[in-house]
Amino acid sequence: MDWIDTHCHLDAPEFAQDLHAVVARARSAGVSTLVLPAVRVADAVRVRDLAHACDAVYALGIHPLAVRDAPDGDLLELQRLLQQWRDDPRLVAVGEIGLDHFVPGHDPARQFHFYEAQLRLAHDLDLPVLLHVRRSADALLKGLRRVPVLGGMAHAFNGSHQQAQAFVDRGFMLGFGGTLTFDRSLQIRRLAVDMPAEALVLETDAPDIPPQWLYRPMAQRPAHPPVRNEPAELPRIAAVLSDLRRWALEDTARITSSNACRALPRLGALKAERPQ
Repeated sequence: MDWIDTHCHLDAPEFAQDLHAVVARARSAGVSTLVLPAVRVADAVRVRDLAHACDAVYALGIHPLAVRDAPDGDLLELQRLLQQWRDDPRLVAVGEIGLDHFVPGHDPARQFHFYEAQLRLAHDLDLPVLLHVRRSADALLKGLRRVPVLGGMAHAFNGSHQQAQAFVDRGFMLGFGGTLTFDRSLQIRRLAVDMPAEALVLETDAPDIPPQWLYRPMAQRPAHPPVRNEPAELPRIAAVLSDLRRWALEDTARITSSNACRALPRLGALKAERPQ
């Protein structure tokens, strides 16, 4: 089976000591393709280099929680880098961008300014976007109405059915990962079952959002090393989706991988070029 992890951060410091082993475990688990989004302009070169070194693909963007400390000039620098690498077939999207209305201390107006500016970059380059959606779905949709883009993915989606359908109607896939594996994630599980099959993609957000079998309650964390999610966990996450949808695991791999390639056309082109 061929799996695509549509959102993982291999440039995170959690992977600094054993990155090659992490990638090897992913490949052994059947996760053939990794999508690496940048979260800061300062990370762009490293993320691109990792994508080339690890036979992965990448996106460049400024994360909403990085906006507070980002110099205003970062938007111009991001534009320069996107233009410089626009012909790189491994550059598949602008991201991770979006809005976060959950974490306090981040100016919503400044976030929206950076978000809309990055939508314009994606529009001008005809690239899809990878969206961070955290209690911000309606505001994100407002931006997409003002600046239409070539679809993309709503990462770790956790909104309402109506909001989910609004993203799907605009050509977006909905990303499901570790949160799906918790029995108490009732709304996310309902979305995973109710939304059209052609709207679903899988992700880990590694090293974050660990699935249920890796999760430790807050009270246990001081006595244990930090939990780290990895792309190799994707097939087990996929098995939960398979059970919920009553799909064979092979069908889940085929459907979600096909969806990822449609959402990220450059990724689809790369996959088509590889021998089967």
